[in-house]
Amino acid sequence: MLESIAKGMRVKGLYAIVVPPEIKGYIVIEAEGLHVVHRIARDIKHVKGKAMGSLKREEVERLIKVKRPVEEVKPGDIVEIISGPFKGLKASVISVDVQKNVVTLNILEASYKMEATVPGDDIRLIKRK
Repeated sequence: MLESIAKGMRVKGLYAIVVPPEIKGYIVIEAEGLHVVHRIARDIKHVKGKAMGSLKREEVERLIKVKRPVEEVKPGDIVEIISGPFKGLKASVISVDVQKNVVTLNILEASYKMEATVPGDDIRLIKRK
C-alpha cells in the first residue's frame, strides 16, 4: 500500500519505507529530507502524528530482524503448536535447543504425560512463565 502511494506520487528523494513488525503503528521512511517525509505522510490514512528524527543503521537492522520463535521461548512457557500432527494443542516448554531449532514440549491437553519434540517454527508463544 505504501509503495503504491509513493509510486503514484512520483516523489523524488524517497529511498526506502520500512514497516517494523515489532513496533505496531510506526513506519520508518528513508528520504532525502523532511519535506519528502511530510509529503508522503500527508497521503497516508490514519496518520495521527509524526516522530521526526534520524536512526542509525544498527537501530533499523534491529527493528527489521525477524526473530525465530525458538529464540523467544524459555522452559515453563505455554505455547500453541501451529502445524504438524499436534496442530492446535497447547503445550508447556520443557527444553529449547536454539542450535537445532527444536523445542521439547509437554502436551497439556493429553490425558497422560506426553512429550514431543517439534521444530521451533511450528510453535507460537501464548503465555510467559
